[in-house]
Amino acid sequence: MRREADPVSGMVEEIQRFLDDGKRLITAQVSLVELDAVLGSLVGRRSRFVELRKRIGGLPAESRKEVGRLLNAAVEELEQLGELRRGELSVEERERGYERERLDLTETEPTSSRGHGHVVTSTHETLEDVFVGMGFSVAEGPEIESDWYNFEALNIPPDHPARSMWDTLYVNLEPQGKMLLRTHTSPVQIRVMQAQRPPIRVICPGRVYRRDTADASHMPVFHQIEGLVVDRGISFADLAGTLEAFTTEYFGKAIHSRLRPSYFPFTEPSAEFDINCLICEGAGCRTCGMTGWLELGGCGMVHPNVFAAVGLDPEEWTGFAFGFGTERLALMRYGIDDMRELWTCDVRFLRQF
Repeated sequence: MRREADPVSGMVEEIQRFLDDGKRLITAQVSLVELDAVLGSLVGRRSRFVELRKRIGGLPAESRKEVGRLLNAAVEELEQLGELRRGELSVEERERGYERERLDLTETEPTSSRGHGHVVTSTHETLEDVFVGMGFSVAEGPEIESDWYNFEALNIPPDHPARSMWDTLYVNLEPQGKMLLRTHTSPVQIRVMQAQRPPIRVICPGRVYRRDTADASHMPVFHQIEGLVVDRGISFADLAGTLEAFTTEYFGKAIHSRLRPSYFPFTEPSAEFDINCLICEGAGCRTCGMTGWLELGGCGMVHPNVFAAVGLDPEEWTGFAFGFGTERLALMRYGIDDMRELWTCDVRFLRQF
């Protein structure tokens, strides 16, 4: 014969399930709105608590009080857990609100990347280091010069094309009168020979000006570095050896120099200074016109008329001079194909060097 289930035991089990389900639901909620909805379904006016309380009336009289006490204890525990969860959710929502409305008032110093020298400046400094290491000193002079320092003392006659208004930039200064922006740094050599007696071993770097149209290989403002050596017994072989030593030191041991005849008013004999092509190292390519050589600058033995202009006896003293453009050396060393890039101030270009 089948035994009927004990209604009191069944009710106690129902209350325990009510308590366990309520704890799980309350703990799982992540917002105050959801928590209020869950609490209403558990202990509100139309909740499981109300349904269970009504069912207690159908139990035996001696069991109602104990079962009622268990139900009230379960409800009280759920309400306490609900309040605890409400406090936790309130803190979380308040912090999320603060984060949404937060203003970052922290004062920070803006960071900036450290710069470096311009490619022309760094080339200039490297050249100076090379020549100083070879025993030269550095001399500088004014960029605005007189006709005598820029032309006459350098054996450049009045009818020389360099004196044309189309090649030289002239200025009028008071009280000096008609002056010019130096077309080379050779006037510094004249000033050095006036200021000191030989022996002289000096380089003269600086900015120069010519009325050139800007293109891939020319600019109206550019930089030169010239060298001068004056002493007794200086020969053309000394010039060739000095330039070869400079070439291998600056460009590397794979690159060498050569001299070929040329003409300059302030030197006699004069020569053009060539180096092996940096692209093909002398094998021949389109850059060097298949010759294997690139022109770098001019050089020669100091003309006797230049010595006479500064009061040095050309029978006692001999010397050599050379010069080349700093920008041209930078183009060759770094493989730049257009001199105008050095003056555009494009940081994307300059950061490469």
